[in-house]
Parts: sequence; C-alpha cells; structure tokens
Amino acid sequence: MSVFVFRVFLGILLCSPCRCLECPFGCECFAVTRTVKCISSNLQAVPQSVPGYTRTLIITGNHISQIGPDSFAELTNVTSIILSNNRITALDSYSFSTLLNLHFLDLSGNRLMLIHPEALSLLRLDLSGNQLTLLPPGMFSHLPSLQQLFLANNSLVALYGGTFSGMSHLQMLDLMHNAFTTFRTDALQELDRLGNIQILLGENPYTCSCDIRNFVAWLNESRAQVDVDALRCASPRELSNTQLWGISILVADLTLQTSYVFLGLVLGLVGMVFLFVLYLNRHGMKNWIIEMRDACRDVLEGYNYRFEIDSDPHLGHISSQNGRTRRNPEIPLSQQLPSDTCITRVPSNPNAEQLTTSPHREPVRL
Repeated sequence: MSVFVFRVFLGILLCSPCRCLECPFGCECFAVTRTVKCISSNLQAVPQSVPGYTRTLIITGNHISQIGPDSFAELTNVTSIILSNNRITALDSYSFSTLLNLHFLDLSGNRLMLIHPEALSLLRLDLSGNQLTLLPPGMFSHLPSLQQLFLANNSLVALYGGTFSGMSHLQMLDLMHNAFTTFRTDALQELDRLGNIQILLGENPYTCSCDIRNFVAWLNESRAQVDVDALRCASPRELSNTQLWGISILVADLTLQTSYVFLGLVLGLVGMVFLFVLYLNRHGMKNWIIEMRDACRDVLEGYNYRFEIDSDPHLGHISSQNGRTRRNPEIPLSQQLPSDTCITRVPSNPNAEQLTTSPHREPVRL
C-alpha cells in the first residue's frame, strides 16, 4: 500500500507541470488549467501529440512558417490559440475548420502576407504585428460571428468596399499604427456599414491636404466610436501633430496660401528668364532702340513741317507750284510762271516791246 502511494506521489511530482508521456517534446502541459505551452522550442510545425483535454494552446517564439488544415485536426476542445512571434507567412483554407469551439486566435508578430478567406471561424482575431498591406473584399466574410478584430502594426494603406462584408457582430476594430494617409469615400462607407462599433484609427501618418476633408467630415458625423483625440496630422510640416478634429478650415487656408506662393514663384521665374534673354540680346536691343528713336524723330519732323505749311498759305502756294514744276521739268520757264502775274521777259533789243505788269496799265521799263 505504501509503495502504491509513493508511486502516485512520484507521478504527481513528475507530471507537475504534467510532463507526462502525452505532452509533446519541447512543451509544458498543465492538466489542471488544461493549458499547453510550447515557448521558444525551435519547433518547425505545430506538435501533433497535444493532449485532447487542451483548452488553451500557446505556441510562441518558434520557426513555424505555415498553418494547414491538419495542424489542429484533433483539438476539438480548444477555445484559445496563441501563435504569436513565429514565422508564419500564410494560412491555408480550412486551417481552423475543425476547431468548432475556437473563440480567440492570436497571430500577432508573424510575417503573414496571405490569409485564405476560409481559414478562420472565431470570435476574436488578432493579426497585429504582421506584414499585411491590403485587405481584399470578402476577406472576413467567413467570420460572421467575429466580435473583435485586431489589425494594428501592419502596413495597410487603404480599405476597400466589401472588406468587412458579413461581419454583423463586430464590436471592435483596431487599425492603429498602419500606413493610412486618408480614407477614400468607399472606405468610409464600408466603415459606416459596421454601425456603432469601436474603431481605433490613431497613430497613422495622415496627410492633412484637401483630400482629407471627406474623412474629417465623416469623423464629425459617424456613429462609430472613433479615437479622435489620437488622430493627428503627419504632414505637411505646418500642420504636423495637429489634431484632425475640426481641421477643415486650417486645410483650406493652407491650400490658399500655398497656391499664392506657387503663383509668386512662377511669376518670379518668368521674370528672371525674360531679363536673362534681354541681357543676351543687349547689343541688338540697343541698336533697335536707336533705330526706333531716329524713326520717331523723322516722323515728328515730318509732322512739324506739314503743320508749318498748312498754317502759312503763302508757303502752301509756293509748295504746290514747286510740286508742279518738279513734275514738268521740260516746260519753258515762261510757261511755268503763273498766268495772273502778267510778267514777260524784256527782249535784249532796246527797241523791243517793254515788259508790262498789266494790260490796262502803262508799260514799265525794266
């Protein structure tokens, strides 16, 4: 009897924390709490000999790269699985399909880039700290009962319409510490369809330009419980660390000032180019200016001359007669003289007829 008691006592000692033959190599099994821990054991895959009583399975700090449909085939009683800080890059379809009681799954700190839409079926999903860059439409459509979704510390840049379709029971969505600069109209409509839930959007590099106006308006009108105090501008530098709450007026003013500054820079550049061209053609410009000055002076002198002629009738009469003389150079001088002077040349013969000034007056000898 005493030998039997000793063996039972020794078995309890050796199996606390239940290091029995049923516990996988490199793991610790706790029958009382129904927990199995495989921490930093250099595992390449999920152990296959996990006890059937396990409710909580913790496998962290290993080298597991992929989760397949056979990884948890016999763990029908598991409710929580923690697979953080491994090297998981992909989840195949139906990876957790046999875990009908699974409520909590932690996949943070891995290298996930692809998740099959039919890989999960649970209430709480933690995908934070991975390398996710996009969430395609329908990605979580097979998780209608999901209540909490953690997507923090990834590289997400945008949301698309239909990403959260079918998630009618979602209560909390964590999108902190990603690469969102703003949210487009379809993304805002997708968030609106989630209803009155808690949405964490802080610690993202928001660009406070005109494109963010719709997002700011959504923050003021949405039914969702958003952490608005944690939303701050990352750029431009003038608005760095400024809260997005009520930023619309500041963005409009900054855009207007920026447009005037740009216009001034363009005009200044055009002026510099114009002056540079003038400098290169300075000699030609000088000659052109001199020629223009001489031409203007000749024109002004011509105008002054015409004005003097028009203002003096005698000069105008002589000018018109000179014009006719120039036009008829072969006509004798006696015929070119005006007929109303009645002046004729006196012949060289003293006996000739004397020159007269009028047919009604006496002859006047010259």
